Amino acid sequence: MTTMAGFSPKHFLWEVKQRIAVIRLNRPQRKNPLTFQSYAELRDTFRALTYAEDVDVVVFASNGGNFCSGGDVHEIIGPLVGMEMKDLLAFTRMTGDLVKAMIHCGKPVISAVDGICVGAGAIIAMASDLRLAAPAAKTAFLFTRVGLAGCDMGACAMLPRIIGQGRAAELLYTGRSMSADEGAAWGFYNALHPAEALEAAAMALAARIAAGPTFAHGITKTQLAQEWNMGLDQAIEAEAQAQAICMQTRDFERAYRAFVAKEQPVFGGD
Repeated sequence: MTTMAGFSPKHFLWEVKQRIAVIRLNRPQRKNPLTFQSYAELRDTFRALTYAEDVDVVVFASNGGNFCSGGDVHEIIGPLVGMEMKDLLAFTRMTGDLVKAMIHCGKPVISAVDGICVGAGAIIAMASDLRLAAPAAKTAFLFTRVGLAGCDMGACAMLPRIIGQGRAAELLYTGRSMSADEGAAWGFYNALHPAEALEAAAMALAARIAAGPTFAHGITKTQLAQEWNMGLDQAIEAEAQAQAICMQTRDFERAYRAFVAKEQPVFGGD
């Protein structure tokens, strides 16, 4: 295990408040595009979060009124045009590894989406466990608009599970923007909040989760990911084993003793 409160990334902003890590891309003048370097550092950060003992929840926040405008046209897309297949595949695998790292980091991830959330930015939101948005948020999986397939970074696997096959197909074929109201109605966004209250709402949700049984939350995240590939019998058995593990935690005993005493449980994450 390690601590990450003192972590100082080079390519995005980072802070830890009361066991909640807050990430925000830091190129607001360009609507926060990603670069080769920020992709890689985000991937490595989410991998490290697996072992972080001082972080229970992650909030991926907006900055300057926008979430993320995807890959930087000049710093990523331009160079990709001149690359050979081997280097292109290394890049696309690296971007996919960011999604894998988010899924396997063991911490619930909340995206707070304001303004532009397109391309890889939409993927980051999609790969989060929970998503909140401001009413002006515009989310687009716009890969076909730059001559690519919609199947980027797991979109064809994950997006249909969130909003349904037909809706996902429309967004991935057309590349059009999904409004915040559509996203909320379709289940992509858990809730909408005014822009000025968005981050506070995300932090409040994160605090509520962090106050719960965090070891058990990690088990929930693992099962949500792993049960995609299980039949119902296998899923029920996996959950039986997972729950038996959680029943050995002190948090389970704390909850029982608090119930008997007619008190609110105070969880310790162990």
